Amino acid sequence: MPPQRKMSEQERERALKRILATERADKTRTIVGGSIGVAAVLIFAGVVDYIGSADLPLDAIDWIIFAIAAIIGPYGFYVSAREKRVREIEMRLPDFLRDVAEAGRFGMTLADAIVVASTGRYGRLTPEIKKMAAQIEWGVPASEAIRLFSERVKTPLVTRMASIIMKANDAGGNVADVLSMVSHDAKETILTQEERGVTMQTYVLVVYIAFFVFIATILILQGQFLPKMEEAGTQVSEAAEAQGVGEIPGVSIQVDIIPTVGFIFLLSVLVHAIGDGLLAGVIQKGSIPIGMRHSFIMLLAGFVSLRIIGG
Repeated sequence: MPPQRKMSEQERERALKRILATERADKTRTIVGGSIGVAAVLIFAGVVDYIGSADLPLDAIDWIIFAIAAIIGPYGFYVSAREKRVREIEMRLPDFLRDVAEAGRFGMTLADAIVVASTGRYGRLTPEIKKMAAQIEWGVPASEAIRLFSERVKTPLVTRMASIIMKANDAGGNVADVLSMVSHDAKETILTQEERGVTMQTYVLVVYIAFFVFIATILILQGQFLPKMEEAGTQVSEAAEAQGVGEIPGVSIQVDIIPTVGFIFLLSVLVHAIGDGLLAGVIQKGSIPIGMRHSFIMLLAGFVSLRIIGG
């Protein structure tokens, strides 16, 4: 087997730039831009339908609802998926730090310990460790590789852990003891977050129950109360015509505003879906983008309930 050719300084610099460029890649702008584009098309369809330029199968308000869903849905689910991935990475972070600390006690440097640990299995954390090991093998200092890892994951826990490890490595001394301490602290923090998440999940469930009770109330009003009022208004009008008067004094039911009442019900569900969804996200994770996922689910449920089931 022929010996591998050593990389020149220029080749190593170009490789390092490619690595740093991939670290900054993010799909957020692509998803937001695509969502805004789809929403603009849907809003345009709603305007065309409203002014009567085209005979479209949906009402103008339906196109607006779909536009709002197109804006909040993809980004909300993308952020939720990213948060789930980060949470799975954080769950295995204490194990990785413990193994690196054990390698350090055998006399390995931090860089060598990370490279050795990259051969292990840490679930979702494994690709990130392999990235750090590859960067170190390409000539990136261990502290810089850890900093890039913290920027990729970008959570308070990882940022704090990375900052402590980098300072300990730069200062010298026994990094293994620092890694053991950080591993223990990370495990305690994760357990605390899990306990809080279980508690907050109950409040999120309460928000969903309240929203669906609100929808059920509106469906009852639309299916039972408003038709009876329309029937009573028609009977009163017929009785007034039979007596030869415009309306019976003291008895007046404005049947023509019933469609407006139904439209107000739809708007109220729209407002509740967005507001309650954002509230659920703040309660669950303290994040409005994650609340967009809940808003999308509630908005879709409200649309199906009122426009399809409720007619």
